[in-house]
Parts: sequence; C-alpha cells; structure tokens
Amino acid sequence: MPREKVVRVWDEREIVYSPKRWRYLWEKREKALQIMERLAQFDPHVYGSVARGDVRKDSDIDIVIPYKVPSYLIELALEGISIQARRIVMATPWHLIKGHIEIDEETTVTFFLTNPTDKELEFYKWGGMVDIWGVKTKQRVPGVNKKLILIIPTEKGHIEREVVGRESEVAKIIGVSVELVKERVHILTRRDAIGRTGVYLNEEVPDWMSFEEALKMIADRDPNIRRKVRESGGI
Repeated sequence: MPREKVVRVWDEREIVYSPKRWRYLWEKREKALQIMERLAQFDPHVYGSVARGDVRKDSDIDIVIPYKVPSYLIELALEGISIQARRIVMATPWHLIKGHIEIDEETTVTFFLTNPTDKELEFYKWGGMVDIWGVKTKQRVPGVNKKLILIIPTEKGHIEREVVGRESEVAKIIGVSVELVKERVHILTRRDAIGRTGVYLNEEVPDWMSFEEALKMIADRDPNIRRKVRESGGI
C-alpha cells in the first residue's frame, strides 16, 4: 500500500460515513474483539483507525498490550489461532523493542519486550486507543492519522482538523503532552521531505524459539539492542 503523505486541510471538515464504511468499522471491531477477549487479562487495546473509526476496507487491525508481559503467556492465550508470523521489531536504536504476532494480513498483536516509558505509551494514545470495554460498547476516540490530521469522531462520521499550528489544542483533545505532538509533527513532516528510512530491526522469530530467546541472541550481536535491553532491566 502506498505510503500516506502529510496533507494540509487548513480549516475543518466533516466526513459523513456511508453504510459501507460503517460496516467495515463494525466488522473490524468484531474481529478485534475476538482476539482481545482471548487477551482480556492483559488489558488489550485496539489502536489507530479502528479505535478512531475512520477505517477503510484495507485498514489494519492493531492490538497492543500496554506493558511488558512474558511472551509465552500471550501465546498461550492465543493458542489455537492460526499465526502467520512472529517478529521482533524496533523502529530506531532509541525506541521500544516490541514483539509482533501477525495473525493474518491485517491483524497484529503488539507487546513490549522492554519496559515502555510514559512517552512511548503516549505514542499509542496519539493515534487513538480503545480498551476491550470500549470496543464492546462501540466507543470511538480522537486521534491523529499518518497524514497528521486530527480525527474527532461524531455520530455521523468524523471531523478532520489539521494538527500543524494547533499542537496545544491537539494535545488537550487526545490527552498527550504537547512535546509528543511537536515531536510527531517534526518526524512526519521530515519523513515526507526525505522519505522513510525504514526500521532498525524487523526480524522473524522461528516457531521453536521464544521471543525472549530470540531477543537475547540479537542483543548478543548488536550493542544497540544490548544497551536498550540493559537500560530496561534485562530480558
């Protein structure tokens, strides 16, 4: 899928959803809920467009466990579900190390292999996140998409507002720090200017190996990973 670019809407506009778009949303919510119920003891959240509501037919279903959990407990909870891939992912040498369990082409469960900071947790709130009760009761939350547009849910669809120039307002609406908003604006506008540089780590974990064992092997050969693991208190 082509990378989405930052766009400028300058003012505000309201988007009214068609019946088909509402159907996409509730179908993706139902699919997310089936996974989240398996993971209920770990406080799972769905984040991104499925939390905000502004989905398309090809929108991903992203579920996150918002704290560090031993991977075997997560995999035990998902036992019986067909898994497409298991990966360890890290955006840059300074970011959180995460485990990804890819259930199918559109559905991924993310969990943390190192302890997240408050700022790293804010990243998920930035895009919008809803817990299992919120999914069951059809709650939708405001958040910012990859085009740097604030999405504010309404009964008919959503309202769009540009983030650039409204950083303080956006921070209050979605409940994150102004510093995070400014950082995301800087990163996403810079990415538009120079292009995406890729992720630092994206390595598949063999079926016979735990995420923690794979991370230890990676840390043994990569000083940046080793430092991040050490800073977070170890594997």
